Amino acid sequence: MYVIGTAGHVDHGKSTLIETLTGIDPDRLREEKARGMTIELGFAWLKLPSGLDVSIVDVPGHERFIKNMLMGVSGIDLALLIVAADEGVMPQTREHLAILDLLDVKRGIAVLTKSALVDSEWLELVSAEVSETLEGTSLEGSPVLAVSAEEGLGLDALMAEIDSALDGVAGRPDLGRPRLPVDRSFTMSGFGAIVTGTLADGRLRVGQEVEILPRGLRARVRGVQTHRTSIDEALPGTRVAVNLSGIEHHEISRGDVVTIPRWLKSTDAFDATFRVITGAPRPVKHNHRVTLHAGAREIEATVRLLEKDRLLPGESGWAQIRLLDAAPIVKGDLFIIRDTETTLAGGRVLETDARRHRRNHGPTLERLERLAQGSGQDVLLSALEKSEPAGIDALSRAANTSAAEALESMEGLVIEGLAVRLGAEANAIFYSAAGWSALESAATEALREYHAQFPLRTGMPREELRSRLKLKAAVFNHVVTAQEQRDVLVSDASYVRLPGHDPRLSDEQEREAQRYLAMLASDPFSPPTDSPADPEVVQALIDQGKVVRAAEDVVFLKSAYDEVLKRVKEHAQASGEITIADMRDMFGTSRKYTLALLERLDRDQVTRRSGDVRLLR
Repeated sequence: MYVIGTAGHVDHGKSTLIETLTGIDPDRLREEKARGMTIELGFAWLKLPSGLDVSIVDVPGHERFIKNMLMGVSGIDLALLIVAADEGVMPQTREHLAILDLLDVKRGIAVLTKSALVDSEWLELVSAEVSETLEGTSLEGSPVLAVSAEEGLGLDALMAEIDSALDGVAGRPDLGRPRLPVDRSFTMSGFGAIVTGTLADGRLRVGQEVEILPRGLRARVRGVQTHRTSIDEALPGTRVAVNLSGIEHHEISRGDVVTIPRWLKSTDAFDATFRVITGAPRPVKHNHRVTLHAGAREIEATVRLLEKDRLLPGESGWAQIRLLDAAPIVKGDLFIIRDTETTLAGGRVLETDARRHRRNHGPTLERLERLAQGSGQDVLLSALEKSEPAGIDALSRAANTSAAEALESMEGLVIEGLAVRLGAEANAIFYSAAGWSALESAATEALREYHAQFPLRTGMPREELRSRLKLKAAVFNHVVTAQEQRDVLVSDASYVRLPGHDPRLSDEQEREAQRYLAMLASDPFSPPTDSPADPEVVQALIDQGKVVRAAEDVVFLKSAYDEVLKRVKEHAQASGEITIADMRDMFGTSRKYTLALLERLDRDQVTRRSGDVRLLR
């Protein structure tokens, strides 16, 4: 299904033409009918001669209602630029055309209405004027057709031209992340909250849980209609009415976005391409306060020009748009900039959640150029460099592409050596080549410092390295596995070390270690604690498996601890439990050593405490 949008000056016959074509009066409001002027968006639909169903959004033409017009033309597939034959091109004709151009609407038909009121010579002059007006815009070369809705002239030719213009138009991509910019919110008795809009980027189905942004409210899809017909699932590019349960209609405002939960976050700044329209009455200056229109939303914003102090009419550049209120905007979205009551400029979102940039900063401008002109791989690599490490879901969201396309592009980057993949395909995590190199260097330096500080230790505890690298546990495990395969480090269950690290005791330290072991052996179950050895020597003996630390100041020979372990298990299996008194009597030791041993057995998950006794796990 496709969406057609009207555009054109006030009182040029847009609504009359739509009513004649469809039999539906798009003017819904009593005030509109009384004044004979469209104020709000109107909606209709028709079936073309080919059998194709199309939705029609009729927009107001008066200059005071341009913001309503902007909500209607966002996401259309074909524009009908309406020009009254008896008046020709007028101010809002040009402004509406500039908006269509900024929104990159490439398919259109210029329709000369009221053609029965003029003679053929005048009609030819107006037709030439319209064609000339279209030059240099996205609608350049579009057909110009003369009709008269009142007389029924030219309507069949118009329907055929619409059919032809939509023939072969690719359907809207299904990225699996539906977005419905809300252009109407109302209630119906017995149904509750209903919202309407043009669905983008994914499908909405009955029963689906949804989130309403930017406030993060949750609801469920109770019903979906298109052209007043109930459907189970709406496809991207469809005009839909969605009945929501679990929410009141007054909680939803025009400009909100209905989507699936937990993927889209609102942003208060984005980088963008930026173009001032040729007919703008004034240049756009750095830090210009404006009104931004994106989707169905209207937001106060500031334009930060990144190259120049101002852009003149017809000029383009790079800009960062900072929003007064955060809004759910994604990469690739088109936007319009207005100042007071005048359309000034527009552009395309390159990256959301943008950091504040230095102006005239070469690397920043080069990066924006890559984002604007580069391939899908360039865009994904840029997104990866900003948010690494990242999985496919996060990358596809950042690049506003499907997960399948993102995975294919990332595999290409891996083959080219520009990215590194960790883990299996379904749950793969990616680093840029530069990011991975920096991570390897950080890990190597951290281990080198640790070995220099603690030369006798087997290695750094894994958790300490993870903390230093600031990685989540799942990512860290992948990183360690990959770096071990590349001989960057060596790991075991508890420690990581550099491949060349070989902790050895000096002759003096070896003598101290032997004295310490002999001291522990002198009373295996009540070892002395008042003559401790060098902590690093003790740690080396622990790493070598010769001693076991039970408490901060209580260390046992490994052979003594093994004897405790054996006898505790035998006693607990025989009696079902073991107490502190049992342990004290069994090994002829004091409460201090007994508690230390039992707590170590608990930590080793040999026993578990239950009141005053221990049970075998």
